[in-house]
Amino acid sequence: MVAGIPELGAGTGAFTRFAAEIARAYSSVEVVCEDAVRLPELLPELRVGQVDVMVSGLPWVAYAGKPPLLESVARVLSPAGVYTQFAYNWTRWAAPARRLHDGLRTQFEEVVTSMTVWRNLPPAVVYAARRPRPVPAIGDGDHARERRG
Repeated sequence: MVAGIPELGAGTGAFTRFAAEIARAYSSVEVVCEDAVRLPELLPELRVGQVDVMVSGLPWVAYAGKPPLLESVARVLSPAGVYTQFAYNWTRWAAPARRLHDGLRTQFEEVVTSMTVWRNLPPAVVYAARRPRPVPAIGDGDHARERRG
């Protein structure tokens, strides 16, 4: 298995352009344009195991789909993994942002919100979610738990 640091983005923003530039400069970096919900099946296809770090700049609306994106994210993180989500400060109080924050608390044992990053335009915050919660084993009800991945 190889190491991986997935960056989730809409595919047209600054992070994606940065990732593409890194991929051009370093042959060991691979940029894959896929639906992030597919992470649990996509990473093994790429010979990437559980990941320790994941970065996202996806807009809030990306988290409203079925199956839930945060569930897919949590499934591929290692037990000590951290998921970081960048968000604009002025959107924090909107209903979609509150739903995302609730989803983070459901999928992770610890969620920390940074102070406002005023140097970013527009000002932003970073959510850091750590220690993904175990998921119920398929067919075993809510009592059985299995390791993610």
